Formats: sequence, C-alpha cells, structure tokens
Amino acid sequence: MSWFKREENEIVNDSERTVRTEGLWVRCPDCRQVIFKADLEANLHVCPKCGHHFRIGARQRIKNLLEPGYQLVDLDLRSTDPLEFTDLKPYKARLADARRKTGLNDAIINAIGNLGPQPVVLSVMEYSFIGGSMGSVVGETIARAVDRSLETRHPLIIVSASGGARMMEGIASLMQLAKVSAGLARMDDEKIPYISVMTDPTTGGVTASFAMLGDLNIAEPGALIGFAGPRVIEQTIRQKLPEGFQRSEFLLEHGFLDAIVGRKEMKQYLSQALTWATSQEVS
Repeated sequence: MSWFKREENEIVNDSERTVRTEGLWVRCPDCRQVIFKADLEANLHVCPKCGHHFRIGARQRIKNLLEPGYQLVDLDLRSTDPLEFTDLKPYKARLADARRKTGLNDAIINAIGNLGPQPVVLSVMEYSFIGGSMGSVVGETIARAVDRSLETRHPLIIVSASGGARMMEGIASLMQLAKVSAGLARMDDEKIPYISVMTDPTTGGVTASFAMLGDLNIAEPGALIGFAGPRVIEQTIRQKLPEGFQRSEFLLEHGFLDAIVGRKEMKQYLSQALTWATSQEVS
C-alpha cells in the first residue's frame, strides 16, 4: 500500500496531514461527539451537542465574567513546605511542577473589576494547580478578597473548583476553613453580598466551608459537589448511591443549591442577582 497520493501535481504524505490536524478536535466525554476545538472555545467550552461543561482555567473564567480593564491582585503569595512532606513525590517538587504548568503561584486568582455595571471582588480557583487544593495560600488569598469587600463594600464572588484541603500542609490547611468562614461571617454582619459559584468539582473542605456559605449558592450544570467523593461513600456504607448523586442537579432537588446556571448565562445571571442584592442593601 502506498502512503503517498498525488493531489494537484503535488505529493501529499498522509502522516503529515494527520500531524497538522492533531489537537484541532475534542471528544465530548458525555455524548462522545467529536467537536471542532475552535467551535468549543467559541461556545465557552460547553459542548454544543449535549451541553456538557468542560473544565476551564481561572484566567478564562475571569475573562468570561469581568469587563475589560479588570486587575489581577494578590498573585505574589507562595506556599511553603512547613511539614517537609514527602509521599510519592516531595511537596516542594509538586509545587514547582504546578507553578511551571499553570504559570501561577498557587491554586487561586483574585481580581477586581466590574461585572456588568457592578464593581465586584472576584476570587477564582484553579483546578490545574494540585487539584485546586486549599492550602494556606488559598486561604490567605480568599481572606484578602474578603478584606477588600469589607473595605470597599463591593460584593464578593468566589468560583470554586477544588478537591478540598491540601493534605501536604496538614493543620495549616484545615485552619483555612475557619479563617475564611470567620471573614464571611463579618461580611454577613455588614450585609455585603457574597455569591458562591460551584463548578466541577467542588469537594472536601472547600464545600465544608466557603463554597456553601453564600447568600446565593449556585452551580454549573453537572458539577460534582460534596464533602467525601461518591466512591468513598459507597465503600463506607457498602451501598449503591442514587443516579446522579452529588451532581448539581441532585443538590438542587434536595435543597442544597439555589440555582443551576449554564456558563453562557452565568454573567447575566450574576449581574441581575447583584443588582437585586445591592438594591436591598441600600433599602
């Protein structure tokens, strides 16, 4: 069999053609349809066939939500290795790999800017950085976002995407649950709106703290949300879990969420919610 064929007086190598098209297509994990990557990006990384929400990075989420001219802040904080943790791979090496892979110092970005006409403080988690795990830097970064909201009285939005507390930092990681929750309680006392947006996945200590403490708790469709993962629960109780257990639709049905909002509608929904919330604060 020949690996070459002639087109318009030109010899074309089929293997070269394959290389040129590699990476241009993505298969949806839900409907299994093959999607042109440019079409997926234009649709905010939502499958145009079935509506599956692909995971996206923190920078992309900020760009999707805020008006041009926003400012990224608190990017200089870096995790240390207080326990000198070593498992399959030393924690210091994992941090270095994550920084190189994501271009971030840790699993979160703070931004200040406008969402529609409303000035906001936005804190967005980055799942690609060690599973979006919450260590001391993530906790401190969110605490600084809370402080900015308290100082400016601008609403706070936190977009969660996390596997939970970062075990490599031990108790220093778990302390962040109380630290951030205490800051949000101060916001509640001051009647400053806080909206929590949960994406796939939002689990562990993040769910057990700030992700579920919003004045409005919303989620993207199909997001996994819970404390322990479904496999851990099944192994513990030795029972099969209901279909869709811990997905956002299941949580909405059982009263743990206020709304499920698609990515394409998220900005408008948040803008309307903030307009209502700030008008209530004034009145």
